[in-house]
Amino acid sequence: MTILLSVTGFDPSRWWEALHLAAPDRRIVVDPAAATGEPIDYAVVWKQPPGLLATLPNLKAIFSLGAGVDHILADRELPDVPVVRIVADDLKDRMSEYVVWRVLDHFRRGRAYRQQQAQKIWHERMQPAAKDVTVGIMGLGVLGIDAATKLGVLGFKLTGWSRSAKRVEGVETFAGTAGLAPFLGASDIVVVLLPLTSETRGIIGADLLSKLKRETPLGGPVLINAGRGALQDEVAILAALDDERLMEASLDVFTVEPLPAESRLWSHPKVFVTPHAAALSDPDSLAPIIMRQIAAHERGEPLENVADRTAGY
Repeated sequence: MTILLSVTGFDPSRWWEALHLAAPDRRIVVDPAAATGEPIDYAVVWKQPPGLLATLPNLKAIFSLGAGVDHILADRELPDVPVVRIVADDLKDRMSEYVVWRVLDHFRRGRAYRQQQAQKIWHERMQPAAKDVTVGIMGLGVLGIDAATKLGVLGFKLTGWSRSAKRVEGVETFAGTAGLAPFLGASDIVVVLLPLTSETRGIIGADLLSKLKRETPLGGPVLINAGRGALQDEVAILAALDDERLMEASLDVFTVEPLPAESRLWSHPKVFVTPHAAALSDPDSLAPIIMRQIAAHERGEPLENVADRTAGY
């Protein structure tokens, strides 16, 4: 059995080594030509070249190297085989760490205190209690629910929004188009963990930003996006920051990555930028999960966490 590892944007050697270590008896190639006549049964990919997977007639399943699958589904020639998402405690924990970090930094006046330090100003600012601040999570999948759970331990009030209705313990939930405005109106800090679909593309735009709460215990609304860059309209976000409809923003993802040097987001005083680093996929943690799934599938067992192509995630 041969497995294709196809990635764009980074060196695949760590992934190759981790996959090989997890299953030394499996042949893993990074170039289909290297299969030398042997059929390729599985593909493990990140932003694979468009059309590549359609050239593999024996392909049984495609595995994403991250939680999202939009980079796979964007291929118009994608063969009709299962596309599998990565669901792992390591990835989940890393994302929740990022969300909790950014929520706490905004909540505890991190930007203001950094400015005071630079100016050698000793001034204690008023600080609301966590129980008086509502964090809203857009996207109540595995990552969103875990982040909400960990924020709840800290005492924050929690709201959540998803495409379809969900019930999550400790979270006031809203759903669909009708639920979006009430969700935004109830949230002081909005955390975006949505998948990228035709319905969510560009959702963080002028219309959504206009519905944010004007008055919050922090002095204004805060936006955190650790989902996908194409969810956001960066011109609209900058405009909302400039006219103070938005108090601060933490952005980990962008419409163009790496973020172009000329982008105003780099230097905007109210924006915290990270380079798509919220939840890095760790080969040593995730490769064994992929290889166990492949081994189970070879035994005739069903694949887990298969993406719904209609829904887009």
